[in-house]
Amino acid sequence: MFSMNHLTVRCVLALGLTCAASIQAAERIEVGNRIADGLPELSKELESRLARYQNTRGAAFAGWQADGSMLITTRFGETNQVHRVRQPLGMREQITFYAEPTTSVAAQPGAGGAGFVFAKDEGGSEFWQLYHYDFARREPVLLSPPGRSRNEYPLWSHDGKTVAFTSTARNGKDSDIWIRPLNGEPRAVLTEGGTWYASDFSPDGKKLLVSRYVSINESYPGELDLATGALEMFPVEGGKAAFGPFRYAPGGDAAYYISDEDSEFKRLQLHASNMTQPEVLSGNVNWDITQFDIADDGKHLAYVANEGGISRLHVVTIPEHRPVALPELPIGVIGSLGFSPDSKRIAVTLNSATSPSDVFVIDLQGKSLTRWTEGEVGGLDAQKFVAPQLIEFPSFDGLKIPAFFYQPAGLAAADNKRPVVILIHGGPEAQSLPVFNPSIQFMVNELGMAVVVPNVRGSAGYGKTWLSLDNGFKRKDSVKDIGALLDWIGGQPGLDANRVGVMGGSYGGYMVLASLVDYADRIAAGIDIVGISHFTTFLEATESYRRDLRRAEYGDERDPEMRDFFERIAPLNNAHKIRSPLFVAQGANDPRVPMSEAEQIVRAVREHDGEVWYLAFKDEGHGFAKKANSDYFGTAAMQFWQTHLLSDRKP
Repeated sequence: MFSMNHLTVRCVLALGLTCAASIQAAERIEVGNRIADGLPELSKELESRLARYQNTRGAAFAGWQADGSMLITTRFGETNQVHRVRQPLGMREQITFYAEPTTSVAAQPGAGGAGFVFAKDEGGSEFWQLYHYDFARREPVLLSPPGRSRNEYPLWSHDGKTVAFTSTARNGKDSDIWIRPLNGEPRAVLTEGGTWYASDFSPDGKKLLVSRYVSINESYPGELDLATGALEMFPVEGGKAAFGPFRYAPGGDAAYYISDEDSEFKRLQLHASNMTQPEVLSGNVNWDITQFDIADDGKHLAYVANEGGISRLHVVTIPEHRPVALPELPIGVIGSLGFSPDSKRIAVTLNSATSPSDVFVIDLQGKSLTRWTEGEVGGLDAQKFVAPQLIEFPSFDGLKIPAFFYQPAGLAAADNKRPVVILIHGGPEAQSLPVFNPSIQFMVNELGMAVVVPNVRGSAGYGKTWLSLDNGFKRKDSVKDIGALLDWIGGQPGLDANRVGVMGGSYGGYMVLASLVDYADRIAAGIDIVGISHFTTFLEATESYRRDLRRAEYGDERDPEMRDFFERIAPLNNAHKIRSPLFVAQGANDPRVPMSEAEQIVRAVREHDGEVWYLAFKDEGHGFAKKANSDYFGTAAMQFWQTHLLSDRKP
């Protein structure tokens, strides 16, 4: 399909190999599910050096069982699967065995039996089906309605006998709320149109707390009567706000929830019908509260604050809301958490820049911390992993942009300036966090490169004003933040401003392409992973259940003024300005950013004699979930940086 007429010169000095010019015409090669077009033969030595980093492995908490054992997700083969651990640092008993990863694992409350719900799709399509696994039966049973639909966010009733979930089964576009009794059939209980999620069953199982999601800045909570179908929407302070988890308080006559009503940040609040104003429980924390959980005995509540990318765990008593002293946790990012069935312990997934995810358990009474899993680091010396420095740099309008800066050893030597990779997150309503990234560690420790991970305007975690600074017609302001970062790099004595690469996925892929267009003379190379090359074609081709959600962020392509703006800023329409080498990677089954976005930018850049490596996987979607595919891409990406940032080739 694609061809490339120019010659590629590559030098792999950084590997300690003989430097030789390799004159090689691009060719399209298909091996199994992999399509490689324009890629050189990958270095076996590089593949071998990367192997230890690519075989690092963590574990994530997925729920407790009534017998005190724990469900975790981890990978021992190609994909993440569900395992059971019965004691701290105990054997990991693998429960699910699939070629596709298991996601959305929800442990069944003990009263209903021993088991869990999980989701599984095919080839990264994200048309997940939900299954119930019963430890007594040892066979999964389909819970969601059969057919091609997206089923997600499973929620158990407190008696463990019914599951609520979100599904597009009705018309393929709207995300309705369905319920499925384990001894019955699935049925839709809320079909108002739009995107809806269930947050909690009432203690008696007769009602559901629900919310309609419009955008990251706008949700509307309510309560659904499952017997009558009556829906009562709750008032929203200020008329518009973002909402997170919503849970009934013990007894069911009040609710705890996370919201940024009348606040810059999302706060944990309690509201009851007899209260004129909600009680703010996290008012002393000027950061977003990301999640919380309530103990089954109703005596404690745990919540997590995201303080500039670092997680802080808080526990309070119920109903007094008195703080509870906790043992000191390692500094890092908390993922999932949950109280044990006896309400005496809390399990948390903890990740840091220098350690893969692991599960720790806090004993509330003994105030002790116990490690339940220990991740593998491929035989590497974990003491040599590099933790980032938090920096800020001024952008074009004076706004200070935060970033995590990973520095290789010897960076202070001014006569040995290091190349830099800027890693841009997707979303854009996401936040780069200082979590373990084996590719970053390889670049810093093995290739001697610096890595900067910015949270440009529009990122989550810095308040709702910050979150909206790139919406609609302000889209290019976030790209200007990358220009400001290039200025910052140019002012650092240990960094080589002539050898800067940019890398990002999804919206981050758009940012890569836009940066290559706007700063063609300042960026040496770029890697675009499942990225957007034109917002109009993207919005027209993304799955219908996502389209309105994305319009709320990017703008509506049906509006002539916005459509004209999209035409002007589209990297596709400015492909002639991309003069630096480009690597595009894509999953063929991507429902979010379809493969056409990748193919059209590859074609357009090559039509203007640009150099492009193109890699696609037929069994992947929005990213690479299978280890073999991820490893191949990772090797190709490192070789791309070696070719264009570590050789004597300049932009």
